[in-house]
Amino acid sequence: MTHTLIVGAGPGGATLAYLLARRGLRVTLLERQRDFARAFRGEVLMPSALDALAQAGLAGALAGVPGVELRGAEAWLRGRRFLRVDFERESMGGAFPVWTSQPALLEMLVARAGAFDGFALERGTSARELLREGGRVVGARVHDGEREREILADVVIGADGRASVVRRDLAPHVRAERAAMDVVWCRVPLPPAHAEDPRLRAYVGNGHFAIAGPTPEGTLQIGWVIGKGRFGDLRARGIGQWLDELAAHVSPELGGHLRAHRNDASRPFLLDVVADRVDPWWRPGALLIGDAAHTMSPVGAQGINIAIRDALVAANHLVPALESGADPAALDAACARIEAERLPELRRLQWLQSIPPRIALRDAGWARALIRVLPVLGVGRRTARGPLVRWFARGVTDVTLEV
Repeated sequence: MTHTLIVGAGPGGATLAYLLARRGLRVTLLERQRDFARAFRGEVLMPSALDALAQAGLAGALAGVPGVELRGAEAWLRGRRFLRVDFERESMGGAFPVWTSQPALLEMLVARAGAFDGFALERGTSARELLREGGRVVGARVHDGEREREILADVVIGADGRASVVRRDLAPHVRAERAAMDVVWCRVPLPPAHAEDPRLRAYVGNGHFAIAGPTPEGTLQIGWVIGKGRFGDLRARGIGQWLDELAAHVSPELGGHLRAHRNDASRPFLLDVVADRVDPWWRPGALLIGDAAHTMSPVGAQGINIAIRDALVAANHLVPALESGADPAALDAACARIEAERLPELRRLQWLQSIPPRIALRDAGWARALIRVLPVLGVGRRTARGPLVRWFARGVTDVTLEV
């Protein structure tokens, strides 16, 4: 029987493992951690990913995953609200974005995959290096905490994120745009107004930019966009002082809440913002998907959604090649088609993601004018029907599961 080795049990890797296993294919999924109980930065499922999971037959299981439906968005400039829009199911692609518990989502995916005999999940197991024969990847050397061993496979999928071991071993050319910003994430108790009216909120002004949204754990997650390299200074001041500084750049209501709960915030953690894309995504016997193939900026909450869409396209092309005997040439041709099909959406979305920070972090009159105009043109005035909503919420290209 053919064998697929997937390195990384994130949304893309776990979804692809499920799709292969349900077709009766043998697949091993490696997860370097023992469980998924850790902090995740991106947990918003856009309608594009919700549709992909529904196509995979997981809509019912997804309903049991804790999440908060986001019913709209607000934007504030220098403490005054200038935009408020409501999401509509029709314009959003039939669903509202959902701030999801990613640990629960991943547990659901591996549990559903585990219903099939050909699936194996190895927790606490990390890939150390790829195995090659005649220039072709034929598996990986892994370590499970006790011993090192080899796992052979017809194809190895690198779905192990931005610090991908598989990417590093394949050594592809990387097209990188290192953004001049970082994002500091933390959680505070959920303000009553945010609990009663769950929506994404953005706060801009004086060269600062922050986003906030309600989580299923009953907290408010805040991402504060800062200049590259400023985190050390903020950390040296202590979380209380930098929350006071953040409070001066958000709405009066949220600012007061942050000051009142300056001692209740979670420990902040840093996201070093990088946007890149490898070229190519594959080498003979191996394929990269998700952040391993294309690290996404946090703008527009695309990382988790694009990874899941990658998994559907990967399944469409890999399943026929694996079911027909895993001929090496057929597998390599499938990998090339996966990259070609996904590139148009990736290029468009990464370009769109690069624009807002360049404007929002400028404290200039022209920037403030654009901040007021562009969201209305791209999102809408009262209901979210603009082109940015269509692209970020529904995707740029059609993704249809065919296997």
